[in-house]
Amino acid sequence: RLLTFPKVLQQTFGKINDLKQKLGGLLTQFAGLLQQSGTTPDQLFDKIESAKKTIDVVNRQFQDPDATTFVCVAIPEFLSLFETERLVQALAKHEIDTHNIVVNQIHFLDKDCVDCKKCQARWKMQKKYLDQIDELYEDFHVAKCPLLENEVRGKAGLEEFGKLLTTPRPE
Repeated sequence: RLLTFPKVLQQTFGKINDLKQKLGGLLTQFAGLLQQSGTTPDQLFDKIESAKKTIDVVNRQFQDPDATTFVCVAIPEFLSLFETERLVQALAKHEIDTHNIVVNQIHFLDKDCVDCKKCQARWKMQKKYLDQIDELYEDFHVAKCPLLENEVRGKAGLEEFGKLLTTPRPE
């Protein structure tokens, strides 16, 4: 819905502008009502036109890959993968660049959990979806981040997490 909002507003403003041209005389008769609020019809339409121009600029920025790119964040589970694919398709439909995906909360099998049956089961399930992500998004930059022991908080935590995004981890 958010992606279609600029287009809906553009269409609405276009219809308002058409009405202004068709009903210009009638609007001047209602000018007295608007002037009671301190706004003339011309001021109102100037504000609408200004908003339309701003929306046009924002829309162009969204569609300019040098200005905007969308980074999808997912976890290696069915629903997340499904929703990520829907998002990628919607962004493509609206000509918004996306070629980065962060796969978060991966439960890699570290040496301290090799004997844990729950850890092995979680890894097996996530590995299936990681393989699907690799296949679906082979042309994307996919960053795979491990499940962390603590929540990422503060500048130092963000800097550490940033390193995870830029340093590939062998599976």
